[in-house]
Amino acid sequence: MFRALIFDWSGTLVDDKGPTLDATNAVLQRFDKEPMGWEEFRSRFRLPYSEFYEEVLPGIPLAELEDHFRAGFRDSEQAVRPLEGTVEFLNWCRENGLRMFVLTSMDAKEFASQVEAFGFGEYFEETYAGVLDKRKVIHEILREHDLVPEETGYVGDMVHDIETALHGGVVPVGVLSGYDDSERLAAAGPRFLLACVKSLHAMMEHNSRVGSVPRRSEDLIEIRKLRISTHIGVPEEERAEAQDLLVTVEMRPDRAFVDLDEDVERTVNYDTVARWIRALAGERPRKLIETFADEIADAVVKEFAVVEATVTIEKFILPDTECVSVRTSRCRPIGVLGNRD
Repeated sequence: MFRALIFDWSGTLVDDKGPTLDATNAVLQRFDKEPMGWEEFRSRFRLPYSEFYEEVLPGIPLAELEDHFRAGFRDSEQAVRPLEGTVEFLNWCRENGLRMFVLTSMDAKEFASQVEAFGFGEYFEETYAGVLDKRKVIHEILREHDLVPEETGYVGDMVHDIETALHGGVVPVGVLSGYDDSERLAAAGPRFLLACVKSLHAMMEHNSRVGSVPRRSEDLIEIRKLRISTHIGVPEEERAEAQDLLVTVEMRPDRAFVDLDEDVERTVNYDTVARWIRALAGERPRKLIETFADEIADAVVKEFAVVEATVTIEKFILPDTECVSVRTSRCRPIGVLGNRD
């Protein structure tokens, strides 16, 4: 399935939720803010964490907040531990020749201390810590280590990890052992959505044993420039009159064409998809074509036998231009099956 894996750290390979919450509350209390419980923190925290702190403590320099956070993390009485199955999975990956890396936002000194304490340094070819926005370095990692994106997975527990994987063109793998819940992670569009790295280990070991290694099919079904009439536009007067959009949907089907055996029931019925998109367009007015594109892509991977959908919408609104277009992609989370042919 993979030749290389890039791992997030917190919530993916180790459980540090206790000291992280303690440290966050230490920062909040230092600036006379109410502490958060775990559910509130989980619902509000996000990466890059600079955005989170700008929301809860606006105007305070990030470097100062980081100093207070590090002190609060050190003072926490709650321990950081490897998540169940982490050691076994890392051993299995090494024994099977997978190249392994870490890309994390965690403070570099604290990360190095944990790596040494757990004896994990031997597993990783290289580690990247203290990276505020991981999207800015993912291409550098791929280039420096000559990694093939389609053969590389990025495993993480937060939306930013999935966004980083998609930005780098690697396979996004979401795990539910950390900070973001299943709804938020699924909405980000991971190729696989699993309980934890132990589940990833089981899946990869099974595929290796039976010799049925899933691969990304290069077969595509495309509905190109489907003309849709709908009420859309930011100004109310624009939405008042229906206007034409061109919608293109590229779908990567569950089954490769070679496996269809001329059976129409095994493929994606593009007429059904087209009629379904027209019905969606007529459900309600919308302000943004971005919203409409997102709704189509999200629903196609859930409603049809499609593992990945890319949607392009063209709108004819600006003078002296051919069109304005938006484009978005979604992958179906593992375990979610299409409901229609």
